[in-house]
Amino acid sequence: MSDFGKKSVNEESPSNKQKGKNKVLWSVILALSITGVVLCAAFILFNTMSCTNGEDKYKNLSKNVTPTLTDDNKPNAEKLGENPIDFDKLKKENKDIVGWIKIKGTNIDYPVLRTPENDLSYYLHRDYTGSYLYAGSIYMEAFNNGDFTDKDTILYGHNMMNGTMFADLHKFEDKSFFKKHKYFYIYTPNSIKKYSIYSAYEYDDRHINNSFKHFEDDKMFKEYIDYSLNPKLAIVSNVRKNAEVTVKDKLVTLSTCTNNRPENRFLVQGVLIEDEKTK
Repeated sequence: MSDFGKKSVNEESPSNKQKGKNKVLWSVILALSITGVVLCAAFILFNTMSCTNGEDKYKNLSKNVTPTLTDDNKPNAEKLGENPIDFDKLKKENKDIVGWIKIKGTNIDYPVLRTPENDLSYYLHRDYTGSYLYAGSIYMEAFNNGDFTDKDTILYGHNMMNGTMFADLHKFEDKSFFKKHKYFYIYTPNSIKKYSIYSAYEYDDRHINNSFKHFEDDKMFKEYIDYSLNPKLAIVSNVRKNAEVTVKDKLVTLSTCTNNRPENRFLVQGVLIEDEKTK
């Protein structure tokens, strides 16, 4: 009998070859997927541990350099005009530390750093010593002067899921919290600055300093102030009743990410109402 047209017992059919290739392909995909999951889990675990250790580090720093600062943010100094923050110790830690911010009713109790001019995002993922920390620091960009004398000083901080850094700014979305908590304090090496919180609202992703040309023009600054007093386009907003802010005032804008719209920012704005000089 002729064997013409019969397949060898060792010869695979095209369909079997394709099945073999598919099996290998899915094995590779599965291996890559498992590797990806493991790497993501490791990344999350590493950053979670990093943030926990970083927060402990900040708390220890606070205990070490703010021993006379009371819970209501007021200095409990032996002499009037004495600074409750030990800036000598802070400057030994890092010369980029220019202040300290504290807000009653929140976890916000941190040093404020100013970025180097050649890297405006330097402290985005670095702690106050310059070491890597996913949560980063509370910082201002080098656009702003370190003594808070600009028309508007902008401070940035991450919206951390564990409630650290600037996450608690979102408490000001609540009308009752906003109504009750009216002030925040910023301490500098030479002063205690008290700011009245007059507005809190969601803003878009524009870079404020760049968009408003660093407020070199009073007309542009007034436009910015007017919007902050009436953020009619904001999805979320609270404004202090009868608040008065003029182009002669000094502002501090606290900025963090939003929860549901990561491209936007949530801003809490304060106007300087007291500026006590210290020794």
